[in-house]
Amino acid sequence: MESVWNYRALLFDGAMVTVQLALGALLLSVLLGLIGAMAKLSHNRLSQKLAGAYTTLIRGVPDLVLMMLLFYGGQQILNDVGELTGLWDYLEINQFSAGIFSIGFVFGAYMTETFRGAILAIPRGQIEAGIAFGMTPMKIFRRITWPQMVRFALPSFTNNWLVLVKATALVSVIGLHDLVWNASTAGRSVREPFTFMFAVLMIYLLLTAVSDVGLRWLDRKYSVGVRQV
Repeated sequence: MESVWNYRALLFDGAMVTVQLALGALLLSVLLGLIGAMAKLSHNRLSQKLAGAYTTLIRGVPDLVLMMLLFYGGQQILNDVGELTGLWDYLEINQFSAGIFSIGFVFGAYMTETFRGAILAIPRGQIEAGIAFGMTPMKIFRRITWPQMVRFALPSFTNNWLVLVKATALVSVIGLHDLVWNASTAGRSVREPFTFMFAVLMIYLLLTAVSDVGLRWLDRKYSVGVRQV
């Protein structure tokens, strides 16, 4: 493991990129998930169909294929539009932005189903009671819907987050210098790929353990006053 210690700075830099990528993708996926869930639960048929098509597409296409399409195809489409309209010159999407957008876009579909199921689990009578008391839609969401939605969504959200963290390893394919890329480069340079991949395994396990502690705390926070069966 001496070689791993010698490359500790490179591995640390890669781990920080991985963490930033995961958090950025998580924020985007939560935003898309909330929008998608609201669209599926709305009375607008067009919104329902668009949200349904979004989740169906994501669940039917491998994550790596979507990432490659968004990174290469999305950049080409943006530049073609800019050339046709004259609104902008050549745009180059860097690997980090592409990673956040592609992973966030993929997991936004999973978050959509997570939040939709959580909202449906809230007793309808509580929403009707809020309306009867004259609460605004925003106040109903903040005081009734959101706290219970978080509690009901946490088990599935936890699973989505842990899978998302692992999915960040895919961005090494498009050249982002994340943990996997840096470890692979270092491993090849000293001809010890297994040793460095084992170090990557341990770092991902550490990230998972820290995430588990944080999510358990969040679960306790939103379960205060709830009788445990």
